[in-house]
Amino acid sequence: MMKAFFNLILLSILSFSAHATIVRGIVTDESGHPLAYASLNAKGSGKGTTANSEGRFQLELPAGSYTLICQFVGFTRQEKAITVTNTPLDVTFKMKRQETRMNEVIVRSGGEDPAYAIIRNAIKKRPEYETPLDSFTCEAYIKTLAKTRGLPKRILGQKIDDKDKQEMGVDSAGKGVIYLSESLTKIAFKAPERMKLEVISGRESGGGGYGFNFPTFIDFYSNNVTVITSQFAPRGFVSPIADGALKYYRYKYLGSFWENGMEITQIKVMPRRNYEPLFTGTINISEGDWHIHSLELQLTKESQLQLMDTLQIRQIHAPIAGAANVWRTQNQSVYYTFKLLGIDAVGTFLNVYNKYDIRPVFPKNYFNKVVMAYDTAVNKHPREYWDSIRPVQLEPEELRDYKVKDSIYKQQRDSAGSKTVRDSLRKHQGKITLPKVFYSGFSRSDFHPEHPTWFSWSGPLKMLQYNTVEGIVTNFQATLSKTWKPQKKYLSFTPHVRYGINNRHMNPWASLTYATLSEATEGDVQTAKNYWVLSGGKRVSQFNKAEPISPLLNSIYTLLEHRNYMKIYENYFTSLRFIKRLENDIRIDASVLYENRLPIDNTTDYSFFKKDRQFTPNYPFEQLSQQFTQHQAVVASVELQYRPGQRYIQYPKRKVAIGSKYPVLALAYTKGINSVLGSDVDYDKWRFSVWDDMNFKLLGLLKYRFNMGGFLNANKVAIQDYQHFNGNQLVLASQYLNSFQLAPYYANSTTASFYMQAHAEHHFNGLLTNKIPLFKKLNWNLVAGANAFWVNSNNHYTEIFAGLENIFKVLRVDVVNGYLSGQKGTWGVRVGFGGLLGGSININ
Repeated sequence: MMKAFFNLILLSILSFSAHATIVRGIVTDESGHPLAYASLNAKGSGKGTTANSEGRFQLELPAGSYTLICQFVGFTRQEKAITVTNTPLDVTFKMKRQETRMNEVIVRSGGEDPAYAIIRNAIKKRPEYETPLDSFTCEAYIKTLAKTRGLPKRILGQKIDDKDKQEMGVDSAGKGVIYLSESLTKIAFKAPERMKLEVISGRESGGGGYGFNFPTFIDFYSNNVTVITSQFAPRGFVSPIADGALKYYRYKYLGSFWENGMEITQIKVMPRRNYEPLFTGTINISEGDWHIHSLELQLTKESQLQLMDTLQIRQIHAPIAGAANVWRTQNQSVYYTFKLLGIDAVGTFLNVYNKYDIRPVFPKNYFNKVVMAYDTAVNKHPREYWDSIRPVQLEPEELRDYKVKDSIYKQQRDSAGSKTVRDSLRKHQGKITLPKVFYSGFSRSDFHPEHPTWFSWSGPLKMLQYNTVEGIVTNFQATLSKTWKPQKKYLSFTPHVRYGINNRHMNPWASLTYATLSEATEGDVQTAKNYWVLSGGKRVSQFNKAEPISPLLNSIYTLLEHRNYMKIYENYFTSLRFIKRLENDIRIDASVLYENRLPIDNTTDYSFFKKDRQFTPNYPFEQLSQQFTQHQAVVASVELQYRPGQRYIQYPKRKVAIGSKYPVLALAYTKGINSVLGSDVDYDKWRFSVWDDMNFKLLGLLKYRFNMGGFLNANKVAIQDYQHFNGNQLVLASQYLNSFQLAPYYANSTTASFYMQAHAEHHFNGLLTNKIPLFKKLNWNLVAGANAFWVNSNNHYTEIFAGLENIFKVLRVDVVNGYLSGQKGTWGVRVGFGGLLGGSININ
């Protein structure tokens, strides 16, 4: 659990290669304290390394004479002449703190600090330095480390026992390494915006993963800086040399020092206001050409940092050999601290960039839709390979972690299919108890390595419902599935039984799913290239197939508020659905459905409170004057989805889409087929949709969805086949961007030849609220938007809303005003999920 948790938080990149004699040593300050992650390189050779957290380093160089350069932010650069022979060479660097001297400076009128003139020059040069090369390649090494300093006894109610700690690799006090990985990647760039990554090798301690190997160039020449991942701060952070930086930062001249014949100015960077996406720390700028020489900058909660408590970034930049006046990042270290849900953790992302080639020759069509490709042997390299290419010496705890966890992993992998291990895994599933049978449910697997069988049971008490038609409703559901990994096939069977206590109706149905998987080791149908679903039986359905109200919420409102918003009918049905994902990322979803639709009426008026109210009829009474009559329907539908410009990551066994700058387009067509199998419907309807998220960084995130459609033919349309607009009459918010928070459920349903529907919401992500004292400390963010549909002048609706999200990282509260067909507006409050964690919760 914890390992997966940190896998969501961390993100990174890449590597280096070397051969011959080892040059090793340690970097300390004058008092002997190690300087963690100091940068070292052999002048003119293109070879370099980075010290580990104990200041120790090693570098492999061919025999010859070199000048070894050592750098650390805040310390004077040091050079040592060395001669490499066939025997290992030990080198020690004792670094002196940089002694900056205060030059005679001209103070402008008004007492402006001289740092401002230097920053203005750096800002002028920023566009030129942001993309100084038309093309280049380099290798990047990244080591990612996460360690816990303490764990709670429970996380989200789940107890952490000693066995859990042992599986995580921590001691009984909850301290230890929980994640360690290394990776080596080749980065290729071609102006203006083409980039491709080739992951050469990657490893994770105690697992068969590829490690973190995404690019982590923290580019301070960019106006808006992304640190590791936008999840830490969707708005990004303002660079200290951004075009508008002077509005956000104050600067102080700290002095200058000379290095390799160049004067370097040290400047203190200070935010003008707290709770803005801003850095604090020092940045060193070269005099005359105004490059970033090095920096040490921090982010905290007052910088609107999410998830992490603090981030400290150190970078050293250096000129690229053979390129006039071109500097690139030589090494980068990011140190973070993290406290959440009682978990106390720290870690590092360490990057070393090497082997820059500024005149690469790319093969034809090298830059394509695959922006990241993994070598087929990415995680197959032995320990000796990593010892030969690693530019950063491992620390003792990292050596132990690899040794212990890799040994355990190898043993588990080699014996995974053995009867002993399978018996142990089955035993670990625990006993089937009465509480599991009737409430929480359970699952079982035979853990076969090539064709596992899996069974799950859902506890009926957990699925209890109540409505005015069936009274108390019990549901029984189970799933039996089998995966054939070598053949990449998947089959599952899911039976359902629903019984209404009050009307004594039994509704059994089942579905059979067959899928061709995209990866042999996965049994998840969502990863399938294509799959078929055959369903049939007798079931209960809502008139609006989008199910705008959940059965659980309807049960609560029926019992407590005497409201029966959910309208349902029974149907004998058979359906066949086919979904296929093409290589060009077109998604085809086709289905054919037969229904024998049966009306059902209220059988009870019981509720706990407010019994003086009357329940409404069990049909969309806003559209029908009486209950519909039994009829049959054969309906065929097809939907095409396509996202232009989609980009991909090519793993050794599968290809995964990662998004595009263009929106998703969808076109759907539905046909009600008359007279076939006694069908009583005859209609044709269409729908075109477009949706996307647009991140404006400092200005926030805009999400939108637009639909248009209508009936081409409405000769015979049953109420179940109308165009329904998803309303909501509950305090709990319905699905954002797909519903109307104050609209009734069926009052506006239509068979019109044309309609339009639009949803838009803007997440300010701290903009504006960071000026309000309480909100900025709590990190509560403003969200606002509007929803609307138009059928005709007598049937249209608009609602506007504004609210706060990221409340306790999970909740969102909106105040909504709705205007139906020109009538006097109504207002209400809606509570839902939104924010850092809540935004990923699906509202149903």
